[in-house]
Amino acid sequence: MKFVAITACPTGIAHTYMAAESLEQTAKANGDEIVVETQGSAGSEPLSAEDIASADAVIFAADLAVQGRERFAGKPIVEAPVKAAINDAAGLFERARAAAREPAPATPAAAPELTSKVGANDKAGTKVRQWLMTGVSYLIPFVAAGGLLIALSFALGGYQIVDAPKVTEHFDAGSVAGWAALMFQIGSAAFDFLVPVLAGFIAFAMADRPAIAPGFVGGAIAVTVGAGFLGGLVAGLLAGGVVLALKRIQVPKAMRGIMPVVVYPLLGSIVVGVLMYVVVGKPIAAATSGLTSWLNSLSGASALLLGALLGLMMAFDMGGPVNKAAYAFAVGGLTTGATASLQIMAAVMAAGMVPPLALALASTVRKKLFTEAERENGRAAWLLGASFITEGAIPFAAADPFRVIPSIMLGSAVTGSLSMAFGATLRAPHGGIFVLPLIGNPLMFLVALIAGTLVAAGSVIALKQVRFRAAERSAAVSGRPVNA
Repeated sequence: MKFVAITACPTGIAHTYMAAESLEQTAKANGDEIVVETQGSAGSEPLSAEDIASADAVIFAADLAVQGRERFAGKPIVEAPVKAAINDAAGLFERARAAAREPAPATPAAAPELTSKVGANDKAGTKVRQWLMTGVSYLIPFVAAGGLLIALSFALGGYQIVDAPKVTEHFDAGSVAGWAALMFQIGSAAFDFLVPVLAGFIAFAMADRPAIAPGFVGGAIAVTVGAGFLGGLVAGLLAGGVVLALKRIQVPKAMRGIMPVVVYPLLGSIVVGVLMYVVVGKPIAAATSGLTSWLNSLSGASALLLGALLGLMMAFDMGGPVNKAAYAFAVGGLTTGATASLQIMAAVMAAGMVPPLALALASTVRKKLFTEAERENGRAAWLLGASFITEGAIPFAAADPFRVIPSIMLGSAVTGSLSMAFGATLRAPHGGIFVLPLIGNPLMFLVALIAGTLVAAGSVIALKQVRFRAAERSAAVSGRPVNA
């Protein structure tokens, strides 16, 4: 049979493409054909009209609204979360086959819609998580561009580059320091957008395009009053809520055309601006200041415990909401420039690298404990782990969650704790081993990373060895071959 599919996750990074690969591999194993459109950050070729017309059924593996859904009118459609395509692609194909055997639904083509990042039927808790993850997904490109440029500027010109004159007043194109200053000021300009972008796209996820302007305005005010990252979260939720409330007001038909273009952005910006300046901005700023002071005061056991907690969060769901919450906490701290915040960023990145590296190591040194597919995934996990893509551990966790997940959580907790203890710092929000020259105290950062990787790999091997020996004893009794 022939299928077409769309995969999409809230951040549009790893899960989107891992789901696509899983669907393609399963279709190949089944002798089917499939063409996948990945609605992720890197994009893909849209499905052609010919592919859609010739498909027996459509698979949507998505955690958010599918863009261009109207293209599939009249086709049997199977919908599931993106992780279902990673963990149980075979089950999705069975559902798609069953749907293809049913009479095609007689539904008219839908008009193109302005989609938010949240499904209309999602539960309240899921909606809130998706709203926040949408903001983070649009934030990541700014974080990556700005953070890496700032890190590069420090590598070229040292930390004193922050005191360099503005390049609009003096730029020496013939010196390294001049280019370092330029990189720093471009990166700083990108960082200035972090909180407004976060707030704007949280609001967008809640109430579509009319909420973007109030969200950006609220985020910019959060920066002005010193409310920072937390202020951006609140501003985005306020903007989305205000615009949703405004949309419920019935207006004459003659005014409906101008409401989303003029009235909602105008009134939303006024209400959110007043609330942020007068009501909630200052209390959030005080809370942000207190949080920064607390982070800077951390030392000894407190720092170790925080590093361990962040490590546990990074490994728990490997790119899911808990992982993203820890990552967003670390990225938010980068905007303060505090030493403790830079240490947290280093601990989070190191801990996030451990799960794929540990499983790559375990599947290399004890091959008989892993299936052929897992060993193949292990070879790819070396690069994924080195690149700080925690999702590289998902295939292993999906196959054996009760042994893999506790092991990688233990290893990541060790790495996060050691990284904090060693005082490693990081201004770049991503990059893995490839930004090692930009890491403060890089040797001890590597020691923390290696230690956690060894602990996690050893734990996985030990737990799997227990199962393997039990399988050997069972095989000896039954006379069947061992299946690890």
